[in-house]
Amino acid sequence: MKQQTIPAWRTNRWLGLWVVMAGYLLALWAGLYAVRMVMATDPYWQFGIADAVATGLIFMLSMLFRNSSFYDPYWSVKPAVVAVWLGVFGVSAMYAAEADPTRVRMVVVLVLLYGIRLTWNWARSWTGLHHEDWRYVDLQRKTGRAYWLVSWSGIHYFPTILVFLGCLPLFPALATGSRPFGFLDLIAALVLLGGILLEATADQQLRRFRLSNKEPQRILESGVWKYSRHPNYFGEMMVWWGIALFGLAAGGLVWSTFAGAIAITLLFFFISTPMIDKRMLASRPAYAGRMKRVSALVPWRVSKS
Repeated sequence: MKQQTIPAWRTNRWLGLWVVMAGYLLALWAGLYAVRMVMATDPYWQFGIADAVATGLIFMLSMLFRNSSFYDPYWSVKPAVVAVWLGVFGVSAMYAAEADPTRVRMVVVLVLLYGIRLTWNWARSWTGLHHEDWRYVDLQRKTGRAYWLVSWSGIHYFPTILVFLGCLPLFPALATGSRPFGFLDLIAALVLLGGILLEATADQQLRRFRLSNKEPQRILESGVWKYSRHPNYFGEMMVWWGIALFGLAAGGLVWSTFAGAIAITLLFFFISTPMIDKRMLASRPAYAGRMKRVSALVPWRVSKS
């Protein structure tokens, strides 16, 4: 059977990045236009409508380019857009008397730092429009003709809902919350910044290992990876708990304060981590010993057993 040749334009990294950037700007415009068309005035409805429309457009681009990884940056781009919308250009003006300016500045800076850092980490590892996450490739092989329905629901809208919930505490933190800046905000900042730094450290160490490792069976067990099998995931979880704590500090405890952080934590505990562990076991039998010795997520002491 003749191997299919990949068109050169699909392997052009910079062209691919420009296409993705243009697609995301188009998705942002489509979301904002949809809000204007339905004349929604409630900020939560505005966010929900814009989010749903933008995700739908990204899904159509994923289908057009036959690559569901078109959606991958959405997870990190959306919180930054929401933070700027609430804290700088958007609905915060409606609540200017309530939002604490110190908290607003701190949250916007930290969420922007998170979004830019994580998006950059994706961009520097992405090689072009032919490059698709192995999980999506595996899912397509298993689901066949139903793949795009699965992609629409599981790869696009399911994480969109999770991040939507995770961003809800930004509303009290940046707009509606009336409580003054206090000690809990400092705790939230430490958790959020700590998550960013841990995830950045883990991602950099993993990237360095992948670029330098010449042994297919070798496992990264140094740096922060010595104390956790998935320290990058734990750092990601810390980010969302930090955002939730800012919401708690600003507006008190309501159903939406921790809904996103809990949902994202469950995602990593019961879906993402087992999936990676299963793949590692299949390709590196020695990984079974690492699973016995090292914590899955929380960095902890290493067992000698």
